[in-house]
Amino acid sequence: MSIPAKRALLWVLLVVSTFLLGFMLLFIGKLLVIKAQIDRSTSVIGEAEERLAMLPDKPSRAVLLFVGDIMLSRSVGAKMEAVGDYRYPFLEIADILRSADLAFGNLEGPISDQGRNQGSIYSFRADPRVIEGLSYAGFDVLSLANNHIWDWGTDALLDTVSILERTGITPIGAGENYEKANMPALFEVGKTKVAILAYTNLLPKNMQAVQETPGLSDFDLTAIKELVSSLVSQGDLVVVSMHWGDEYETSANGVQKDIARGLIDAGADLVVGHHPHVIQELEQYGEGWIAYSLGNFVFDQSFSDETMRGAALRVELEGGNIANATLVPVRISPDFQASFRESNTP
Repeated sequence: MSIPAKRALLWVLLVVSTFLLGFMLLFIGKLLVIKAQIDRSTSVIGEAEERLAMLPDKPSRAVLLFVGDIMLSRSVGAKMEAVGDYRYPFLEIADILRSADLAFGNLEGPISDQGRNQGSIYSFRADPRVIEGLSYAGFDVLSLANNHIWDWGTDALLDTVSILERTGITPIGAGENYEKANMPALFEVGKTKVAILAYTNLLPKNMQAVQETPGLSDFDLTAIKELVSSLVSQGDLVVVSMHWGDEYETSANGVQKDIARGLIDAGADLVVGHHPHVIQELEQYGEGWIAYSLGNFVFDQSFSDETMRGAALRVELEGGNIANATLVPVRISPDFQASFRESNTP
């Protein structure tokens, strides 16, 4: 082969080699880019899986939460006004209340700027702005069947009903006529129908609703048992709220026990009590549960440790039945904030 031919061949080989080298470098670069993208994707997926693993499992059971006496006037009302926040009593506890599938409390006294003081030495009436706190806390239903709802007469009672209803909170145990005062509150909790009734045996008959006259629910134990049996036959889980008992007594009296056990015998699944301002016993009776008193939830009775503590009743439902019921300690701070802890120390 001549020298010019050899030079031409070398030139061709050099060009081809350069092309192949460039192609290989380009290919390797793309592979590195793809690998980096895969690594990043793997990292993102790994982080997502770790975060998912940290999330709590979705509870298989529905949860009902019941709390005791809520009084938002006097010193509690003054504190809310002073701090300029009507959510104040519930700031430490609202997230847990809202996490329940249904939250219940006893509203001790009207929320209204209407009515006339009926003359009791202890007359409660809360500023209508406290509805901000009740709504923020996540209450679904509030009982008005208690000895303080009449403190400022008919106008304040009806105003309270209206304020609650406009906010989406169901009032029970009182109303503008007999039918509404005695109507059960009905809820769908998961696949379970829950009916809640509310009564008190502490007030005279003339404060109960009659036909088209406003008032409280009718505490006629025979009629209540018949209503309970009727609701049970419709497949409802039945809860009866009772405002009863002796103030500051830590054990239920005989009347409470007779009423509660009679209601369970009639088919009620749960009886929840309040009024004594202190905690009373939780009892499993037959196929039902009885919480005789949940004590105070938000109140200004700072004169004793017992009245600044309460309990929330946590009820777990499974398959339409009560799977478990437990009392969760509640502490009211010196400035009237409720929290789910044993003491006022963080």
